[in-house]
Amino acid sequence: MTTKRNASVAVVGAGDYIGANIVRRFAREGYIVHAGRRNGDKLVPLVKEIESEGGRAVGKTIDARQEDSITEFLAAAEKDAPLEVCIFNPGANVQFPLLETTERVFRKVWEMACYAGFLTGREAARHMMPRKKGSIFFTGATASLRGGSGFAAFASAKFGLRAVAQSFARELGPQNIHVAHLVIDSGVDTEWVRELRRKKTGRAEPEPDELMDPRAVGDVYWYLHQQPNYSWTHELDVRPYRESW
Repeated sequence: MTTKRNASVAVVGAGDYIGANIVRRFAREGYIVHAGRRNGDKLVPLVKEIESEGGRAVGKTIDARQEDSITEFLAAAEKDAPLEVCIFNPGANVQFPLLETTERVFRKVWEMACYAGFLTGREAARHMMPRKKGSIFFTGATASLRGGSGFAAFASAKFGLRAVAQSFARELGPQNIHVAHLVIDSGVDTEWVRELRRKKTGRAEPEPDELMDPRAVGDVYWYLHQQPNYSWTHELDVRPYRESW
């Protein structure tokens, strides 16, 4: 563990794979990391792991679609130490044929993947703007750039999140707040993705380097946060060398 910093990082959508590795990456750099997800009890092993290595993390149950939940979550992070980084990382990836995409599915996916991103970024900006310092990062996907068969709900929400990120960047950049959108153009190596690949390809295991190691996302966000303000990246796409695009 490196030298502890008087700064906090908030991760909205700290799931078992990408989110957990973002938490680990920033905790290793000495930040106090506030991790939030729908089932906060699932964060207990991650918090214990980080504490055993000399870091500090706080796990919370949150509903990113609820304004009060996000407001309270980020306020708690700010109270611990000045909020320096906020990362929006919920999943919400679903695939339904068009006629099976119900109103409820479409609305819920939009709430989780787009509306919640707006709430998270706005509340993070409230804490960062007075100091004119901070980073707000959004996790996107292939669906942020193009729609696909069965992905009307997911792609429209991710398109919207990308527009939110662009608008934030144009407004907050002059305030010295770095806003970036990361396009993950690949399946990430999770058990859920592996099962989807098994059904699609019939192969028991993916090919070597076919799926992205979730640790790579944590590394990329750390890289983005380290950029000097005279050479910020707003959008960065990452994929395995085997991925066609």
